[in-house]
Amino acid sequence: MIGVFVDIIVPVFILIGIGVYLHRVFQLDLYTLAKVNIYFIVPGFIFLKLYETTFSLTLFLSVLLFFSFFVVLLYVISLIVSRLFRYSKSVRASFTNSILFYNSGNYGVPVNDLVFKHDPFAMSIQVIILTFQNILTFSWGIFALKTVDGNKLNAVLGYFKMPVLYAMVFGIGLNMMNVDVPEFVLIPADYIADSMVAIALVTLGAQVAQLRFAKNLSVVYVSLFIRLLLGPVIAIGLIYAFGMDGVTAQALLISSAMPTAVNSAIIAQEYQNEPELSAQIVLASTVFSMLTVTVVISVSRILF
Repeated sequence: MIGVFVDIIVPVFILIGIGVYLHRVFQLDLYTLAKVNIYFIVPGFIFLKLYETTFSLTLFLSVLLFFSFFVVLLYVISLIVSRLFRYSKSVRASFTNSILFYNSGNYGVPVNDLVFKHDPFAMSIQVIILTFQNILTFSWGIFALKTVDGNKLNAVLGYFKMPVLYAMVFGIGLNMMNVDVPEFVLIPADYIADSMVAIALVTLGAQVAQLRFAKNLSVVYVSLFIRLLLGPVIAIGLIYAFGMDGVTAQALLISSAMPTAVNSAIIAQEYQNEPELSAQIVLASTVFSMLTVTVVISVSRILF
């Protein structure tokens, strides 16, 4: 477990730490960094990985099946907890988002890369999860916040503005049809994909640097318990229920242990729905994930 922490978690947090330092010294433009990641780097990375990786439709559907059940179960649990503790409508929306949306991109991708030592098959699983997470975050996530003030149409229309959706469709489509993409397209795509890990982690560090603890710590604790501890337990149950094993099982389990996505705080800030609470959850889950993700990686190697 110490080896896992030193070889996998420490390198990730070194880059996050650099992002924290750079933001505190230079006050980086987080809005621009977020847009560059969401609308440029992540779609390019997803397209290239799904295009280049040899995977079957069966794998894609099995990951989709796991992800769908995983998210639905987390959603049901969040609703039960929200009603049990009588959270307000606004708190309930941000609390639910903090549980459903985990950092599969600028945290999950580098962890997967380090755990599986650049295995393209394992990365393809993470990329599929990343795609689903981005689509879910910027469709349902925004929709849930918009329903707090009753405005639903903009949230629905926003779904079709997400480039990751089209990157996934083109990547898988061209892969399955064995279409040869010209080199003058693949070369810049390679450069974009190579920048993913470093830029994503530095961006995460810069985003974390501006977060502060303030109030509603009880809500934060409950979110941490569900996202970092209960989430992987549910994932193990689903993996066994669907008969998954090997690299697929390990990759899915590790991805389920990621901390709350920074994007949940970004959309909370943009739509002014409990932004302080969302920021606290992101900060706390990122810090505590150093321990929990280490444990989950070790457990995944034992179980599968």
